[in-house]
Amino acid sequence: MQFVDVKNDIAFRKIFGNEKKKEILLSFLNAVLNLDETNCLVDISIINPYQLPILPNMKASIIDVKAKDVNNQTFLIEMQVADVEGMDKRLLYYTSKEYSQQIDKGEKYTELNPVIFIGIFDFHFSAGEYFSHHAICNVKSGENLIKDMNFYFIELPKFSKQLSEIESIIDKWIYFIKEAENLAIIPENVNEEGLKEAYLYANKNTWTKDELSAYDYTSMREQDERGRIQLVERRAKESLSKAENKLKEAEDKLKATEESVKQAEESTKQAEESVKQAIIKLKNRENEIVLNLIKENLSSETISRLTGMAISEIDNLR
Repeated sequence: MQFVDVKNDIAFRKIFGNEKKKEILLSFLNAVLNLDETNCLVDISIINPYQLPILPNMKASIIDVKAKDVNNQTFLIEMQVADVEGMDKRLLYYTSKEYSQQIDKGEKYTELNPVIFIGIFDFHFSAGEYFSHHAICNVKSGENLIKDMNFYFIELPKFSKQLSEIESIIDKWIYFIKEAENLAIIPENVNEEGLKEAYLYANKNTWTKDELSAYDYTSMREQDERGRIQLVERRAKESLSKAENKLKEAEDKLKATEESVKQAEESTKQAEESVKQAIIKLKNRENEIVLNLIKENLSSETISRLTGMAISEIDNLR
């Protein structure tokens, strides 16, 4: 067998959004919600069932799969291969919009039913484990009083289990989504009917020519998108590197300037010291001359007139 990349938009919708094979989506939802045989989902309506796009580049919806169960709970299942800015706000916006649009203005709030978002991300999104459940809870006690909106995140890059390590049904589903394209046979530990059907529907040999064309086109488009993101990242790194180099050059120039200023300050200090020593020498010489004139018994007034020294200073030397 040769399996498709389940993360591909066409493949994901064909496998999980197939109205004729609802047991696939039911099995996946029961695994995500951790529902056993006593309280599991037994039926579901796919609101936007899989249809091959008329043109390969026509993406049908932002939400990959949308479904409702018999209790009118809405499930939004989305596959995202690349992170986008404001992802957390976008998820909250779409989920809350789906919740609020269940009723019109004036209708009773009691008619609102739960909305459950399941995001499968081919990138790191949260700081938690590869599979996490997020709800609106009391921060202190953990009480989940507001129950109608829940978020489940599957982060594929964090999932590193080998086939021999996998036991739980949710891990088997995550392994299927992440690794199917790298497998040649259905793993031996797959014994759930829904998951078996998923593998069979992921078998390229069962796909039509048009489906394979759409699948290949979507793969190419997704690869182009990844390439575009990588190009932006590379250019950003190059710009950052150039900016860092310019900053280093500026720092080196500043350091050189600071060194020059330091040297100039040191030179000024040495010059001031030289002037100070010269003044001291000059003063000593002047005092020596005055002392010699005093020895010649000249008056202070005469010495002051000859040297310019104040009479009081001359008297102090006597």
